[in-house]
Amino acid sequence: MSQSPLIPHSPTADDYAAAHAAHEGEIDAAEPFGLFGAWLKDAAAKEPNDPNAMAVATVDEDGLPDVRMVLLKDFDADGFVFYTNAESAKGRQLLAAKKTALLFHWKSLRRQVRVRGLVSLVSDAEADAYFASRARQSQIGAWASEQSRPLPDRFALEKRVAEYGLKFGLGKVDRPSYWTGFRIAPLHIEFWRDKPFRLHERVTFDRAAPGDNWTRGRLYP
Repeated sequence: MSQSPLIPHSPTADDYAAAHAAHEGEIDAAEPFGLFGAWLKDAAAKEPNDPNAMAVATVDEDGLPDVRMVLLKDFDADGFVFYTNAESAKGRQLLAAKKTALLFHWKSLRRQVRVRGLVSLVSDAEADAYFASRARQSQIGAWASEQSRPLPDRFALEKRVAEYGLKFGLGKVDRPSYWTGFRIAPLHIEFWRDKPFRLHERVTFDRAAPGDNWTRGRLYP
């Protein structure tokens, strides 16, 4: 099969030399969250759009994988948090499996972070606080959108937005009960960094359960 002209050819030795003019030192960290925070800070300074974007992988009731991009909204030693409609496809799949995988890819930094872990819901207080911080139209949109369900046409969505806008008027928009946050408590985190000639650096952190100590390792590229 011939290669599509839209797909770049593999880099030459000269390409690698130009791309890796300044090599970074080896990844040196005893635990993953501090390192993740440092990499996210680097991404915020370099990435042109959404440095907190991450892919969330799930499986449906037939075991068919699914994946989509969302925005990380918080992280600490307890895990990574994002918010969504729990009745959406990803919400239902996350609640059914209680497990997921995340991927952060920062192209400008030639780095990525892979996460595998356990899913739980944030507290109502956390969800309320974040919902209150959102733009009012985003709050109304959370009520108007029957996320992941069939939409007849764009007008039907705009009509629902208008209806909920009238319902709430100038008053406070409360958080819908089905709109909440998901926390992923990692059991495995891999930090990947591009190196010349596909000899990439891969550093892993593993633990048997949330709260356990981390075991650090390395993988062949």
